[in-house]
Amino acid sequence: MTDLTQRDPVRPGARSRPVRSLYAGNARAVMLRGWRATRSTNWLVIVSGFFEPIFYLLAMGIGLGTLVGTVTTESGQQVPYAAFIAPALLATAAMNGAIYDSTWNVFFKMQFAKLYEGMLSTSLGPLDVALGEILLALLRGALYAVGFQLVMQVLGLNLSWWALLAVPAVLLIAFGFASLGMAITSYMKTFQQMDWINFVMLPMFLFSATFYPITVYPEWLQTVIQALPLWHGVELVRGLTTGDVGWGMLWHVLYYLVMIAIGLVFTTRRLRALFLD
Repeated sequence: MTDLTQRDPVRPGARSRPVRSLYAGNARAVMLRGWRATRSTNWLVIVSGFFEPIFYLLAMGIGLGTLVGTVTTESGQQVPYAAFIAPALLATAAMNGAIYDSTWNVFFKMQFAKLYEGMLSTSLGPLDVALGEILLALLRGALYAVGFQLVMQVLGLNLSWWALLAVPAVLLIAFGFASLGMAITSYMKTFQQMDWINFVMLPMFLFSATFYPITVYPEWLQTVIQALPLWHGVELVRGLTTGDVGWGMLWHVLYYLVMIAIGLVFTTRRLRALFLD
């Protein structure tokens, strides 16, 4: 009779590696760790990112606005020039804050600090890391949005009660750029490659109907601009702050939802391929 207490000897190397989950439900830990590090070392960068759009608003909206007067939006609405560019600067601030956190910070943590390699050796999964870093960028975007909205309210640039929804709209914009930015950064290898991010962001900031209506461009260029993510963010926030609200704004929301989904999928796959496979 076979002794049931006896077991076959375990062959060397036969024990399989534990299966690492893609998501352990602890993205909050990654976000909090990043926030503590940012607060203690990069607080000046955060403050400068908050005042940059305010300086643009004072110089362009208040200064140049006295010469421009009012601007006619695509729907035919007449709004003061400062009220026209303020929501665009708010969307741009969300983009810049999210991109900084999800590109340069992520690049350093991935290539030099080897932080993600250590995180993924624990119970954290690649989706935890991706969501944690994106939530950190989202937190920064929220600070910018609330602060800039208060400035707009003091200056009388919120022309409608719909402006209350501008804050969640800005968070959606930050979420989209953070997701896509981290996905792109995961493929970067050198600082020279990272410079391409600034090369793309600058013209997108200047041409996304930020300082003047998109109708000033030729039709072929309007089509190109309307494919850019910042244009959708500018139109979404501008419609809310000026009260020019319609069902067509849902297309802007859908654009960012797709952007978020693509960014999360590619970031998760890339982190898994780099550190777990």
